[in-house]
Amino acid sequence: MSQLRRYRLFFAIVLVDLVVLVIRPDLGRTIFSHSWDVVAQMLAILPPVFLLLGLLDVWVPRETVMRFVGEGSGVRGTILSIVLGAAAAGPLYGAFPVAHTMSRKGASYFNIIVFIGAWSTLKIPMFLFELSSLGTRFAVTRWVVNVVGIIIMAALINRTLDQSDKECLARPELSAPIGGKRQGR
Repeated sequence: MSQLRRYRLFFAIVLVDLVVLVIRPDLGRTIFSHSWDVVAQMLAILPPVFLLLGLLDVWVPRETVMRFVGEGSGVRGTILSIVLGAAAAGPLYGAFPVAHTMSRKGASYFNIIVFIGAWSTLKIPMFLFELSSLGTRFAVTRWVVNVVGIIIMAALINRTLDQSDKECLARPELSAPIGGKRQGR
């Protein structure tokens, strides 16, 4: 029963969608069609991400991750996090399993937040499109402003959260389900 409680928000959304399907069938079919498109997209993207994460988990030692993006990595770790995030392909939800693996491997929380921020805003293909469409000045300005913003937000988040909250990222038994409370605290 506790497993079902974890997904109560999901079930509530499905229930609302079913009610809409009964009341307005055309809108209900549209909702389910869009929902299926999102699920199909996720099923196309997440398996390769998890495969690559499994390889990363096995092939890259924890010490290597800690050296390059761990607590003592400094500016080099931040730059590497920006490059990895900007070079990554796929939607933002693909970044979170990568961030979790980085955390378990010893990456600093600051560099994980920088990585997620870079993944979401500093995509290299977007930058190249902006260069050709909107000009060098715009593209470089947006990129620099985003890098500065990401670093400021990462620093604020890193200082705001205490160590036990940061450890939740690396320990799945402490991660809170959607709409639930953390366990094991």
